[in-house]
Amino acid sequence: EFGRAVSQTDYAPLEHLATKAIKEKQPFQRLELTKEDLLRMFGYNKYKVHLINDKVPDGTSTTVYRCGPLIDLCRGPHVPNTGNITAFAVMKNSASYFLGNPENDSLQRIYGISFPDKKMMAAHKLFLEEAAKRDHRKIGREQELFFFHEMSPGSAFFLPHGTRIYNTLMSFIREQYWQRGFEEVVSPNMFNVNLWKQSGHWDNYKDDMFDLEVEKEKFALKPMNCPGHCLMFGMRDRSYRELPIRFADFGVLHRNEASGALTGLTRVRRFQQDDAHIFCMQSQVKDEMRGALDFMSMVYGTFGFTFALKLSTRPEKFLGEIAVWDQAEQQLRESLDEFGAGWELNPGDGAFYGPKVDITIRDALGREFQCATIQLDFQLPERFHLQFRTGTADEMSGFQRPVIIHRAVLGSVERMIAILTENFAGKWPLWLSPRQVMVVPVTGVVYEYAEKVKQQLHEAGYFVDVDVSADTLNKKIRNAEIAQYNFICVVGAQEMEEGSVNVRCRDDVGTKAKGQTVPVTAFVQQMDVLKNAKSLESKLA
Repeated sequence: EFGRAVSQTDYAPLEHLATKAIKEKQPFQRLELTKEDLLRMFGYNKYKVHLINDKVPDGTSTTVYRCGPLIDLCRGPHVPNTGNITAFAVMKNSASYFLGNPENDSLQRIYGISFPDKKMMAAHKLFLEEAAKRDHRKIGREQELFFFHEMSPGSAFFLPHGTRIYNTLMSFIREQYWQRGFEEVVSPNMFNVNLWKQSGHWDNYKDDMFDLEVEKEKFALKPMNCPGHCLMFGMRDRSYRELPIRFADFGVLHRNEASGALTGLTRVRRFQQDDAHIFCMQSQVKDEMRGALDFMSMVYGTFGFTFALKLSTRPEKFLGEIAVWDQAEQQLRESLDEFGAGWELNPGDGAFYGPKVDITIRDALGREFQCATIQLDFQLPERFHLQFRTGTADEMSGFQRPVIIHRAVLGSVERMIAILTENFAGKWPLWLSPRQVMVVPVTGVVYEYAEKVKQQLHEAGYFVDVDVSADTLNKKIRNAEIAQYNFICVVGAQEMEEGSVNVRCRDDVGTKAKGQTVPVTAFVQQMDVLKNAKSLESKLA
């Protein structure tokens, strides 16, 4: 235990010690010690004593590693000696509860990184600098998109401009739902815990749920939509003619994440998903999977993301019959092959209730994120006794269980906004932008015309502002550029006379010194083309 917390002023001395050890080429020596010897060796440290007693069975042994004057518990392996490390840097420090339990002592954690090459270290630091510039928490504050408050930890307050992005993403998905045969539903936020016990979530997930007592009954806020959708499917008899049924739900979800795990929009307690559950026959799984993959590809292609696919198959512990699993996995293989994007097999990593396809996207910095998921589920239909009439005359075999496909493309809308913010570095494409046009009047004489242009663009469905401040023209233009408006429309006496605007495009360097003058109606038409195409660049034809 230290008398003070580690701070950034300690980084340089720590790096100096590391550099000294690197020059000495200290070897890493693996030693195997009995539990009794370990308890004597580390008796001065109550935390290590706890780990030894908890992790090492009586009468057995485990490994430690010695490097110079240091000896510590470790499984290894390590590099042969410290001389193999050419570059080392301390990156950050933080507080952490022992064993992740808030009731335990708060300890200090120091993060370091090493490379065998100094050029690799330099490249890594440049990457971190660029990532820091793109940090969604930083851009969220600067662009007034969202903020967090201690009165509701882990729950984002979306400001008007952030809500524009949020709603646009949801509208985008809703358009696809309409075209792809999904039916949107609204389900309750709070359920009696008996629902979660029936679904199987309570035993494995209750610590991550917010529960409360209502009239001596225990209820919980929903962390996912699937059990509620099972109730909707089972509310009446279903026929094979109705299948597939595709329920989509943007309902608010809550998960009781530990306070130390909350990280901007990427890890929150309150969020919404583009969540959908497809109830289908076994014979329809292949087509539904192919449709889900096409849906995912279209959305990620619109954002400019590349992606990778993995098929995760039956784990050691699973529910259901092997023959059903084998048939489902074969259907997924065929769907992936026909999709044609290439995929990897991830044996034994499926969920206990069914195989799944894991989708990983890659952003502009090459970072990987998993957002979309497509999972088959044989368990929930059993637990909720879901069935549909097959149309056969035999009363005994006239019903079958449906298969449920869990699917989401955006995943958490909050997390996707974080990823998109950093991917675009706050330079939103026109269709997604919360600040699309800034109208800049040259003098006060044309203020009224500037307001008229704003109204025309507003009626055409665009987010428009007018700068009538006392700043100079150049300052107004610069402010709009910093705020990442897609288009800046300068208007003066000539534009007022012609009914036109002088347009500067954010993504077209050639128009920044002097824009092109076009009639307002033509400008709207050109923006409509960009917006409808969901173009990633804001350049007029």
